[in-house]
Amino acid sequence: MRFAELLRTKPVEDVIGQNRTDPTRPETGAGQLHQNLRSRDLVGFGVGIVIGTGIFTLTGLQAKENAGPAVVISFLIAAAVSLLAALCYAELAAAVPTAGSSYTYAYSTMGEIFAWIIAWDLILEFALGGAVVARGWSGYMAGVFDLPDKWFAEEGSVVNLGAIAIVVLLGWVAMRGIRESKWVTNGLVVVKVVVCLFVIAVGAFYVDTGNWVPFIPEPQPSDADSGSLTAPLWQFVTGAEPSSYGIAGVLVAAAVVFFAYSGFEAVANLSEETRDPGRDMPRGLLGTLGLCTLLYVGVCLVITGMVHYTDLSEGDAVADVFDQVGLTWAGILIGIAAVAGLTSVILVDLVAMGRIGFAIARDGLLPPVIGRVHPRWGTPVVMTLLTIGGVALLAGLVPIAVLAEMVSIGTLFAFLVVSIAVLVLRRTRPEMERPFRTPLVPLVPVASIVCCLGLMASLAVETWLRFVVWLVLGLLVYVGYGYRHSRLRRRETEPDAVA
Repeated sequence: MRFAELLRTKPVEDVIGQNRTDPTRPETGAGQLHQNLRSRDLVGFGVGIVIGTGIFTLTGLQAKENAGPAVVISFLIAAAVSLLAALCYAELAAAVPTAGSSYTYAYSTMGEIFAWIIAWDLILEFALGGAVVARGWSGYMAGVFDLPDKWFAEEGSVVNLGAIAIVVLLGWVAMRGIRESKWVTNGLVVVKVVVCLFVIAVGAFYVDTGNWVPFIPEPQPSDADSGSLTAPLWQFVTGAEPSSYGIAGVLVAAAVVFFAYSGFEAVANLSEETRDPGRDMPRGLLGTLGLCTLLYVGVCLVITGMVHYTDLSEGDAVADVFDQVGLTWAGILIGIAAVAGLTSVILVDLVAMGRIGFAIARDGLLPPVIGRVHPRWGTPVVMTLLTIGGVALLAGLVPIAVLAEMVSIGTLFAFLVVSIAVLVLRRTRPEMERPFRTPLVPLVPVASIVCCLGLMASLAVETWLRFVVWLVLGLLVYVGYGYRHSRLRRRETEPDAVA
């Protein structure tokens, strides 16, 4: 194994050609994904995955523990970083429409080893994201319908059967086809957008502006040790005294609620199934971000205005604030909407995982059978089945607290790679057709890189350690299988065999 071979890049022309030509793809045995999506469908999928756990659960938790009413600033910081990354995604997704998203962008710019690392990261991001949200879904179901904690609640359950059941059900929908997934997702999106607007409109009448004072609470000493693995990385490195609230608390909350914006990777993964990616992908990405940010800000302002931040629920804050002001019926309605919202997040996670595995297997870095597309449904059925099994296992057995921050670090790492890819392709392929161009290059990509690193530094040391362990395991898989079976390597060393 030579180091230069690890940095081999996949020509952009090959990526575009494999996506839009030869529907049987006999050389990979994979088949071709069906192109059924428009910009409105992409916004539906984006809102479907973005609006979920972040607004229904993380808002109350982070306002109470870290940011106070300034949690709205945390959401705006996360939105700003997401906007920078979305502008980079839009250029690449429009110019190089592919199911692999940031994995394929890295393959075309940085080299095979970096592509594999980001692919392994994406598997982590979406698998854990689906599992986390499935457990949240099960908990809301238990609250709304008074189901037994033993099988549905986050606390007290040994095997969370509710989480397993929803993963299996939605996995079947994801496996049946992108159109079926689109219809289910869009229906659920309508429900939760309407309820978010309901929260803002009705809750505004119960806002007490005194609850917003002070908007950024004064910093308070934290019980955590700056040298412990639960401390943010920057505090661990600098030895700074841990504290809650203040500017540091707002930044910590921003790093955590970034989880709420982790839908862009899923939207970009659907570019190969989009009819006109040059036009629809930028609209889908930016439209998703704009709509979700407006709803997030509105909901955050209302719930921190209705109830003092110290009295917010850490589990179901949005529903609980209406209970506290005497609108119990509204709390029940919002709980039902939360179930719908979390359902769509799980579905889009499963859809995205299937497309990532399809792209990796098509390049030979995973066994070809994993990327095989069903001849009638037009979905990567084997990868989707593997995803259902893995996510159901995680959702049934692993608590949310162990997994949640891993999703944020995985998403930030993907955004970081995409921002670098824009800079590299602008230098190496200036002549490439770009239906959408990221503005103010290199300023926007560089700002995205810096902001992503800043938020990653606000995550706990133990999260970084788990992330590094996961990447090491991925490198072992690459050395054991991917390197030897890479189609790009075989094309260079065994052209006759590949042909």
